[in-house]
Order: sequence, then C-alpha cells, then structure tokens
Amino acid sequence: MKTLIIINGSAYGLDSTYNAIRLAASMAKREGIDTTVFLMGDGVTAAMAGQKTPDGYYKLDRMLGTVTRNGGEILCCGTCMDARGITAEMLVEGARRSTMEELTDNTLAADKVLVF
Repeated sequence: MKTLIIINGSAYGLDSTYNAIRLAASMAKREGIDTTVFLMGDGVTAAMAGQKTPDGYYKLDRMLGTVTRNGGEILCCGTCMDARGITAEMLVEGARRSTMEELTDNTLAADKVLVF
C-alpha cells in the first residue's frame, strides 16, 4: 500500500506536526507500506538538520530519519524551501528538494493521502 503524508505545520509549536511525523515513522516500519512524507509550507523546517531543542524535547530531524531508515521517502517543497531560505545542504540525510509535479504524481499514485 502506498501512503502519502503531507505536512504543512511548523516544526515546533504544533502537536499536529509532531504526531504526523510519529505516524509516518510508525508506518514506515510496517511491512508492505510504502511511506512518503511531503513537507510543505512551514513543514519544511522539520527536515532541517542539527536542530537544537531543550533536553527532553522531541527532535523532528531525528524522527524523520526513522522514516528514511525504514525505506520511506522525505520530500520537501522547493518553493517553500526557497521562501524560508532553506537550501538542500541544510536538510537531514535522506530528505530532498521536490516539486509540485512530484507531489501530484505521488498523490495520484497513493492509496491513502493524509494531510496535517
């Protein structure tokens, strides 16, 4: 089954972004589930490497690594990255710049699309 998870919310301050990434990591671990995460808007900030959060606070960059280590894909809207001054070099390992065309292709190919 192909699952696409679209995340629009900022990296920190919204439980929906945290929970969406938790769900993506859990789904990526499941046999037979092809998981793609597409980060849009402020969501692209979740894929920035080297995040420094207070001790005991979740680290979204590390959580996204669980997705890619389990065969999932992390795509970041290029237009959204540009608007926020984020370059491809600033992204966590395994995440990459993407396009609206690729989001369209993934949406049409997905069995399930979840939007956060």
